[in-house]
Amino acid sequence: MNTVIIEDEFIAAQTLQNALHKINPSIKMLAVLQSIEESVEWFSCNKSPDLVFMDIHIADGSCFAIFEKATIACPVIFTTAYDEYALKAFEVNSIDYLLKPIEQKKLERSLNKFKMLSSKQWQFDSDSLAELVASIKTDKSYNSKSNLLIPHKDKLIPLSVDKIAFIYFENKMSNIYTFDGEKYYLDISLDEFCRQLDDEKFFRANRQYIIAHKAIKDVSLWFTSKLSVNLTVVVPEKIIISKERAPKFKEWLTI
Repeated sequence: MNTVIIEDEFIAAQTLQNALHKINPSIKMLAVLQSIEESVEWFSCNKSPDLVFMDIHIADGSCFAIFEKATIACPVIFTTAYDEYALKAFEVNSIDYLLKPIEQKKLERSLNKFKMLSSKQWQFDSDSLAELVASIKTDKSYNSKSNLLIPHKDKLIPLSVDKIAFIYFENKMSNIYTFDGEKYYLDISLDEFCRQLDDEKFFRANRQYIIAHKAIKDVSLWFTSKLSVNLTVVVPEKIIISKERAPKFKEWLTI
């Protein structure tokens, strides 16, 4: 069985690969893809695998964007850390899901379901998936968080995401900077923030920064086709967009 994993967290992808090989050593991993752009390119240039494991939220946005730009004509098992609405929808539409952290028994269940459907010569219904994607993207229950709960001294402070200018990752801690000069800390990764924030309002610039759309002052051309982003607030160090992510960033700026 040929499979592809779409997952931007290295440890999560490696754990899933190990679990799959433990269940069935003959499973062949064709690719581990980490972004929408990389996934679209791969599916546009390669023959469809037998099965895809796909994280719902990846670093550069929602995985649903992949279906809008590339044809995936095979069963998909989605993985997610929450998204109750999506989970129910996938279940109703006979598209399986795995809730993170993935349990070995549930992974085996998903593979057995795939085998059962394959033995019945089940045809993947791309039209139904397209309808499902559209319904999830427009449903209010799927919207990103509008507030974060921040531990501060002996209290918990609700912080509106609209107040966030940027998030800077340093010393294994996410530092949240607001437009009014406040600074908060959360012990979660930027990957997790990407799952919680609206990808039309926030952009994962690089491994250290998530920046708010309305915080951008201007953009400078940098060396080797990179971009340097200037914000309306002071930042700890220069924000550089790589050559590979520059087109996606420019597209995001026009939203």
